[in-house]
Amino acid sequence: MGDWETAKLIFDKHPNLVRFNLSKNFGTTLHVVVTAEETELTLNFVKNLVNMMTREELELKNNHSNTAFWVASASGKKKMAKIMIEKNRSLLDIRGNGDYLPLTISAMNGIHNMVKYLYKNSKKMTGDHWTDKDRSLTLSHCVKRDFFAVALQILNDHPELAQDVSLLEVLARKPDAFKTSNLWLKRIPTRLKLLKIIWGHATRTMNLDEIEVMLKRNGVLFVAAEMGTTGFIVELLRTYPNLMLDRNEDGHTIFHIAVMNRHQGIYNLLYEIGSYRNNVCKIRDKGWNNMLHLVGKSSKKMAAKRSGASLLMQRELLWFMEVEAMTPPYLREAKNKDAFTVPGGYKGDNGLPFFIHQRSLLVFVVTDAISLFSSSTSLLVFLSVLTSRHGQQDFMYSLPKKLMIGLLTLFISVATMMVTFSASFFVLYHDELKWLPILISASATLPVLVFAVLQLPLWVDMFRPMYDSRYLFNPKKRMLYATKLRLHANSFHSSYKSIIKRTFFKRG
Repeated sequence: MGDWETAKLIFDKHPNLVRFNLSKNFGTTLHVVVTAEETELTLNFVKNLVNMMTREELELKNNHSNTAFWVASASGKKKMAKIMIEKNRSLLDIRGNGDYLPLTISAMNGIHNMVKYLYKNSKKMTGDHWTDKDRSLTLSHCVKRDFFAVALQILNDHPELAQDVSLLEVLARKPDAFKTSNLWLKRIPTRLKLLKIIWGHATRTMNLDEIEVMLKRNGVLFVAAEMGTTGFIVELLRTYPNLMLDRNEDGHTIFHIAVMNRHQGIYNLLYEIGSYRNNVCKIRDKGWNNMLHLVGKSSKKMAAKRSGASLLMQRELLWFMEVEAMTPPYLREAKNKDAFTVPGGYKGDNGLPFFIHQRSLLVFVVTDAISLFSSSTSLLVFLSVLTSRHGQQDFMYSLPKKLMIGLLTLFISVATMMVTFSASFFVLYHDELKWLPILISASATLPVLVFAVLQLPLWVDMFRPMYDSRYLFNPKKRMLYATKLRLHANSFHSSYKSIIKRTFFKRG
């Protein structure tokens, strides 16, 4: 593509070909050329072709309702687009597929140099073809694509667009945009100015109650806490410090969310809020978890950041020790709702279980205890196998014995756990639906049987050689001479009988 000399011969003979669609989808020749890479040949082809076309022919659309200029804008062909608008500037205002203007589609596709060029040539989106929806959509996509300089320029030219509070959520999801350690330090003031304009408009036009409702509806503050956008949160708290005590639907503040996601930048703000710190530490979520409970749970984000298990454990321990030191002493032993609860619950007046006189409850409690003890024993025994010496005698007696004990206690643990699980249904459905606990109990035997079938042969293979050496080495077994000895004995017995008979008859 780009052979203008050959194309010119054809167009000279058939000038109307510049208007015709070459195919069902591509459109005119100009539509096809702008899809090619910008090279010296293709740019020369476009320039000569545009010179042959009229202004009206440049406005022709393909079957997708796109002009060639719109296609060039959507794909970032800045030089080709420049050639076309030099002849017909009205191309900037012709909508294409999706009813989008060329500048809007460039912002949606994230083509920075094209957005800057088109915004400069679109009279700053002030033409009659521009609506408030178009301006707001273009601004939103500029923020999403990190075109903060263009977005700031748009806000300065159209201050009314700052009322779009959805831009706060977009900024809240960009933690890298507000990091002071970022290498592109020159961009940070631009991003902060953008946030200040939007947040400043919100604080000027709304009171505190309206702001809290708006933030809760969009979840902006908690999104920023989850993403670790520290600079964003700092800017909001400087205006309304009380926002730090707001909770989401799970009962978490921004500090609880920061602990869960291990964002130390947000967590360190606790050292700057004075007496608010104790109020934050007292807060519990719907599961009665305080910050110490939450830091005790592993973080998937932390696991993804650390390269090794040892480094991950080190960082997790540092987090736990830090939050433990921050938590008041009387809250360090606080329990959440996940404490042990028997089936059916407890009586409110004396704290005794509702079904304390049911035999199934007694079975539940006993088997639950046995399951706990046996599983703990199994864990310790298997751990000792890993840490044992590997001497000759260890392989002969110690290691097989430990493995046998571990398998046995693990089997007991699995069996009693299934009994505990089944007993809980007998407690709950002892009056009605009696078939349900029976069915569940029958199903619970399946994992026990599977475990026994898979592990019993191994257990027997270890037991018999260790406690019954005759299983492998039995001196009573005769394989080599057993048949010959039996034949010799029979022949000797026959010979002896014949000798006796001969002697007896001769004397007679």
